[in-house]
Amino acid sequence: MDGTRRAFLGKAFGTALGVTAAAALGSPAVAHDAERRGRRIPPGGIGMHLYTMRISLAQDFRGTLEQLAKIGYATVGVSGRHGHTAAEIRRMLDETRLKAVLEHVGYDTVTGSGLPQALDDVATLGGKWIVVPSLPAAMHTPAGFREAARQFNRAGLAAREAGLKVLFHNHGSDHAVVEGENLFDILVRETDPDLVGFEFDVYWGVKGGADPATYFARHRRRFPALHVKDMAPDGDFADVGSGVLDFAAMFDEARSGGVKQWLVEHDRPADPLATARNSYNHLSDLRY
Repeated sequence: MDGTRRAFLGKAFGTALGVTAAAALGSPAVAHDAERRGRRIPPGGIGMHLYTMRISLAQDFRGTLEQLAKIGYATVGVSGRHGHTAAEIRRMLDETRLKAVLEHVGYDTVTGSGLPQALDDVATLGGKWIVVPSLPAAMHTPAGFREAARQFNRAGLAAREAGLKVLFHNHGSDHAVVEGENLFDILVRETDPDLVGFEFDVYWGVKGGADPATYFARHRRRFPALHVKDMAPDGDFADVGSGVLDFAAMFDEARSGGVKQWLVEHDRPADPLATARNSYNHLSDLRY
C-alpha cells in the first residue's frame, strides 16, 4: 500500500480513535484489540441495501430476496422497485421473511408534492425511514445545504406524523469544505434531531475525509442506519471485510450514534450474490 493511502486512512481514523495509521489498517495491535471486543452486531441488524443487488433484482426480484434470506440477512433497504409496486414488494418480503427498514426517495419527491405518497409507500413496505440518497449538484454550497436542512426539517414534520423519520445518505462530496464550511456539518447542525437523522455511508465518509466514529460519538443517536461498504487498497469498492477499512474500530461508537441497522452495500459487485455472502459472513463474525 502506498504512503498516500496509508496517510489518508490514518487521518480518517487516527485522531478520534487514538491509533496510528498502521493500526487503522489492521496491524497486530488492532487485531489484538479486536480480540478483546465482546459486542457483535445483532442478527436482526444485518441487512442488505438492495442497490447492490439491482442486476439480480431486475431479473428475479423474489428469487433474489429468497437468496438473501438463505444467506442470513434479516432486513433490506429498498432502492429501486424494478417495476413492482410497494405493496407487491411488501408481499415478497413477507413471503421470504425479510423486513424493509427504509427506502431511498429522491430529494425532489421528499421536498415536493410527492412526499405524502412516498411516505405511504414507505409505510406499506414496512419501513421506518424515508432516505434522501443525495442532493442535486447545484446545491453543493453552504447556502444549498442550509436550504436542504430547512426542507428536511419541513419533511421531517410530515414524516413524524406518519410515524416515520427522514434520513440523509452521504457521499464523499458532501464532506467537502466550501467557503470555509464543511457541507455535511451544516446538515448535522441545522436539522432537528427529532425530525432528521442520517444513513451514514462509511465508505463515502472516509473517502471524503470524515471519521465515522467521531460523528457517532459527537452526535448521539443521529445515525440509526449505516451503509457498510469496504474500500479496496486502490480506493475502489470491495466486499465487506476484504478491504482496508477497520469496521470494528468504527463500530465501537455505533451504540452512541444510535445505529440499529448495518446495511451492506457494494456499488459495482462482479458477483452480487458472492458479495452478499462474503459481506454477511464478515459482519456476522465481527466483534467490536
